Amino acid sequence: MSTVLLVVIGAVILGITLQRTSGMGTGLVLSPTLTLAIGPVTGILLTNATTVAAAVVLTYAVRTDIDWGRYVRVAPTIVAGSVPAALLVYATGSGWLEVIIGATLLLSLAASSLLPPLGQVPPLVAGLVAGFVGGFLNTAVGVAAAVMLVYAQVTRWEQRPFAATLQPIFLTMGVASVVTKLLVGASDTSQLPSWPLIAATVGTVPVGVLVGTWVSRRVSAATARRVAVVLVVIGSSATLVRGLSQVISG
Repeated sequence: MSTVLLVVIGAVILGITLQRTSGMGTGLVLSPTLTLAIGPVTGILLTNATTVAAAVVLTYAVRTDIDWGRYVRVAPTIVAGSVPAALLVYATGSGWLEVIIGATLLLSLAASSLLPPLGQVPPLVAGLVAGFVGGFLNTAVGVAAAVMLVYAQVTRWEQRPFAATLQPIFLTMGVASVVTKLLVGASDTSQLPSWPLIAATVGTVPVGVLVGTWVSRRVSAATARRVAVVLVVIGSSATLVRGLSQVISG
């Protein structure tokens, strides 16, 4: 348990540091790490809960740069995307769920990194689509960053307000993910992490914010994103391989 606890605390600090620096990172780091450490259902549920805690603090920290008009375009369809994802989690076995998590993370990274420049899309349409797809992915695999990157690209959103507005968006996605999974039975009290683990994870959030604030003054957003991508590729690949081994052996 002590090793798992140290891994989780380290992942939280690193993820929030990257999120404070570039606007995203908590889910990207925690999703594959917690899936490997404590299993796909519990791991993604704790990722969602930690994303909520981090987003609450970071929303307050960057409140002056938040574009609430953009938030309103994304938020309405988040729950609509979360419901089918919660049903997918409910109906999917552990091995297949790890395969889905690992493959989806790798594909979403590839899509956001390798797609050619896209044409501009009307902000309202782009926001509603991003909310639905982001809500689905956040509930299913704990990460919606790639979708939001594409949304920022097709609406020509500048980095500073984009990074700030992501925080209330991630907050809404995290709450929707936890609530819908509990309501449909995709997660229940038996799959909740232990209270010491929950307390340590949530309690580490302020530490991550402090470290991230210090790092953000010294490291560029582009560098932080590159670090996040490397970590996600490693964690997602390991998750995919372990899931495939379970599926094949089962």
